[in-house]
Amino acid sequence: MAQAFAIMHGKNVVRAYSAGSKPSGKINPKAIAAMNELGYNLSIHDSKSLQQIPSVEYEYAITMGCGDACPYVRANHREDWQIPDPRDMSEEEFRTVRNLIEEKVKAVLEKIGSTN
Repeated sequence: MAQAFAIMHGKNVVRAYSAGSKPSGKINPKAIAAMNELGYNLSIHDSKSLQQIPSVEYEYAITMGCGDACPYVRANHREDWQIPDPRDMSEEEFRTVRNLIEEKVKAVLEKIGSTN
């Protein structure tokens, strides 16, 4: 969802990648439904591992709450947002997490001057 929000609000200026240390290979259907509510088709994305994104130095590396096992990604800035995994949450709780992710993405975009 964070990658989708970067695309939605980033004025086509930022390039965002989403990857996980243990991806399932599928986008969560709840995430697809939650983003469809905002007019974004998340089903066009893939669930990727860190090895599937470009091996470059990023401006920002954002983790959602990695705890003891934060993956190493070369970046000028790092943030760990400590966002709970909404996978097993109700639809309403899932929307709350979705909205939190959107606000956090917008805050990073604001820092770099790339918001709509």
